Amino acid sequence: MLNLIGVIIAFAVIIYLIRKKLNFGLSLIFGSVIVGLFSLQEISPVDILKSFVEATIYSFEDQTINFQTIELAILLTLIYILAKAMQETDAINKMINSLRTFFYKGGTLGIIPAVYGLMPVPGGALFSAPMIDKEGEKYKLRQDQKNFLNVWFRHIWFPIFPISSAMLLIISSDFSNINIYELIIADLPAFVAFILIGLIYLKLFIKNSYEPIKKPKKDYKGLVYLLPPILPIIIYVLFFIAFILAGFQNIKDFQRIIFIIGVILSLITLYYLLDIQWKEYLNILKKSVSFNLALAIFGIMIFREIIETSRSNEILAHVLGGLPFPALIIVIIAPLFLGLITGYNFGAIALSYFIVEPFFRYTNINIVGLTSLIFIGSLVGYLISPIHLCNVVSSEYLKTDVTRMYKMYIPAIFLLLLIQTVFVIMFYSS
Repeated sequence: MLNLIGVIIAFAVIIYLIRKKLNFGLSLIFGSVIVGLFSLQEISPVDILKSFVEATIYSFEDQTINFQTIELAILLTLIYILAKAMQETDAINKMINSLRTFFYKGGTLGIIPAVYGLMPVPGGALFSAPMIDKEGEKYKLRQDQKNFLNVWFRHIWFPIFPISSAMLLIISSDFSNINIYELIIADLPAFVAFILIGLIYLKLFIKNSYEPIKKPKKDYKGLVYLLPPILPIIIYVLFFIAFILAGFQNIKDFQRIIFIIGVILSLITLYYLLDIQWKEYLNILKKSVSFNLALAIFGIMIFREIIETSRSNEILAHVLGGLPFPALIIVIIAPLFLGLITGYNFGAIALSYFIVEPFFRYTNINIVGLTSLIFIGSLVGYLISPIHLCNVVSSEYLKTDVTRMYKMYIPAIFLLLLIQTVFVIMFYSS
């Protein structure tokens, strides 16, 4: 139980350090040390050191070098450089002016992150952050409001996204063993609620805009600057089709490499779209380099690994399963809290499903409805987690922090869960 207390203290320290403007990655590393020290009854000091290595470079289980964390750190650093370069060269301004031809009255604030939400890459909210930052200035939005809209609208697809690893896991034969389309249909209210809640917040945020909202002049020239940020998605789709045609099924093993190639090509493409000297462009790229996100990636991976090594996540799941709450509440809150602590939708489902499964018989709800509640519970926990990568990268770019979004997050996810739960009780009770 000490290790669970260590997790609680670590989260408190991490949030405190973030509010004090300490680098997010360093804050997580401090938190990881705290969890490790409180877990010494369960694990040895050597296990703590091994967790740090396992999370960053080497798999002791497979006895192989693991480049996943490094690849992800490189990818997000490159995305940040692309975002800053587009900002510095005024490409973002031109692109948004053209987008306003189709979407005005604040529509771009929802459309932009929603489009990039279709890109299955961790931390993809960084793509849309600079555009939301610039467009939000027009409506005099605070940084935390821009941050909320960026992260919220990026994740509206998740309840119905059929290629997400979390959804594929929970419908597998080892878990609920249901048809994926049954789950998507059951999740439709959450999907609609996601959109409507986002639109309500959007309208509330922009209602005090000092600038009158009027239909802009038609401007299509800036649409060409959509190509650099969309190019990685196009390249990913092309690789995906090529893998399918070649009979390969493991594109996820190469996903980060494919996106790295895509972003590098985006940087090259941006240069050719701009009227700029090569040396000047290189100087802009150099000024855009930041290693804060790379450090954040290492911090997240180390924290997640030490949580697993200390078995704190398993203990939390058992504690939640033993709470004197109605069975239906446990089915929802166990995956929610595990999503919050791990910042990992897939992991939250993997850990919580078998803990809450014994409570299924006491809910009077069929397996499809219960699967939907577990999935949506884990999703909202992951969504608001302070170590959720999209929260981290968006907050880093917008120069704010995750904690400032909780006054918006909490009522939003409460309403979302309420709508989904009522729907499941009404239509999936046996």
